[in-house]
Amino acid sequence: MAWKVGELARRTGLTVRTLHHYERIGLLEPAERTRSGHRLYDEAGAARLYQVVALRELGLSLDAVRTALDGELGMGTVLHEHLTQVERQLGTLRLLHRRLSAVLSADAAARTPADFLDLIEKVTTMEETVQKHFSEEQLAKLAARREALGDEAISSAEQEWPQLIANVQAEMDAGTDPADPRVQALARRWAELVEAFHGGDPELRESLNQMYAEQAEQAEHAEDSERPRQEACGPAPQLLEYVGRAWAAAG
Repeated sequence: MAWKVGELARRTGLTVRTLHHYERIGLLEPAERTRSGHRLYDEAGAARLYQVVALRELGLSLDAVRTALDGELGMGTVLHEHLTQVERQLGTLRLLHRRLSAVLSADAAARTPADFLDLIEKVTTMEETVQKHFSEEQLAKLAARREALGDEAISSAEQEWPQLIANVQAEMDAGTDPADPRVQALARRWAELVEAFHGGDPELRESLNQMYAEQAEQAEHAEDSERPRQEACGPAPQLLEYVGRAWAAAG
């Protein structure tokens, strides 16, 4: 199978000018030319173009892409890295989906400019935070955990967290002893939800704890006091400490 440059451009969403540029810089050579001089690209060219597009999506410059491909980077490696990137983006989009749903479900008259600024902030900082605290290997493990649990279980847990945090907060505010059966039951459920996230992996658990600690520190300096702390920056440090005392009391 062979494609002319215009057809290849239409199939990939790229422009003819882009494909010509890739040829000029040695990224993508046509397999042959017709007698009239038209470029023809074969299946190997299409596969190489996919590698170029995938590596560009991973953030590599054109020079870096050329270096990687000249080093005979395998298609399997490119596919794996591309999949990891897509899985990370899916995780980010799930978080954004929850916030968008919350804003959309609110009465239109109750929506404020702060809601939309908050969405912009989440879009720009979400992936940054994840990449800062979790390695590529850990992100791949999390993606596998998401796949194993399924979207329904994940959605259920996401909906349960706010109420669980509120219940623990209420017990802490009331001065309930962490050893009290009510608090113990809440702490056990907290542990179960966290366990579902990291699957018992100690490195994932540590990365999660570090992310919580940083978010809690940010919450201490947050200027937007009207926004619920747990929504903006995760559970408050006092709440985490209270749950920790409950776990300690359970032995």
